[in-house]
Amino acid sequence: MSRARKAVLLGVVVLAVGLTGRAAAQSTPDEPDTRPAAAPATSQPAAPATSKPAPPKSTTKPSIQAPPKGKPAKGNPNGKNISYAGGPAGSRTMTGTKGIALTFDDGPDPATTPQLLKMLAQQHVKATFCLVGKNAARHPELVRQIVAGGHTLCNHTWDHSLKIGKDPEAKIRTDLMRTNNAILRAAPNAKVKYFRAPGGNFTPRLVSVANKLHMTSIYWKLDPRDWDHKKGESSAAHRARLISTIEKHARPGAIILSHDYAQPDTIAAYRTLLPYLRKRFQLVALP
Repeated sequence: MSRARKAVLLGVVVLAVGLTGRAAAQSTPDEPDTRPAAAPATSQPAAPATSKPAPPKSTTKPSIQAPPKGKPAKGNPNGKNISYAGGPAGSRTMTGTKGIALTFDDGPDPATTPQLLKMLAQQHVKATFCLVGKNAARHPELVRQIVAGGHTLCNHTWDHSLKIGKDPEAKIRTDLMRTNNAILRAAPNAKVKYFRAPGGNFTPRLVSVANKLHMTSIYWKLDPRDWDHKKGESSAAHRARLISTIEKHARPGAIILSHDYAQPDTIAAYRTLLPYLRKRFQLVALP
């Protein structure tokens, strides 16, 4: 085939193809667009409202004091089921049993403590002695007599500071440890499980420090004010008032406050009170 004929034939073929495609395009109906829709814009979510909802009401009661690591001292308000911790800053006012606890503060006193120990032994009664550290250091033999009698020991600060609860924690700790050390030097195997603030002036900080030293803070339920010698009141009248107050107000479970330091009328009053109380109540030393 000549070159001219080939060129003519190629032109015919191209023309035929073009006419066929045009006809097909005109005869085909519109088809829907099957392409996927574009993805929505990735805008940031709306910022939450600036007002905060009210916090839920707490169902737990706030602790009066911060508990130490480990198990709290027995009777401390941070423990469970302590219904007798009704004193200042959660200090303890009741024994937790039907037994009455007789507690004697400010000693030991060489003039009066031996008399009291003798009476207690005769009546087979155990008590709790809240010792002032400097007095324990001066009379270690009396500390040993108290321990030998089976009585309970209580820390009553080094020098009966009525303002110790307002001191910094470190100073309180030093005072209480100094007092315990004086007691333990006299009676190395003794246990000092309790603490009483002079004047009952407990603060949350003071109770907390005592608790960290594994001492339960004790207040009282009955204070006959044996230390309060009213003007013009005779010794006989003072003793009668103490006896009447304790006999009238003593109740099962009460912690009773008295003093064995420089209070001879108190010692005399207990000569009558011990037999009276023994007949009506169980008298116990704090455990």
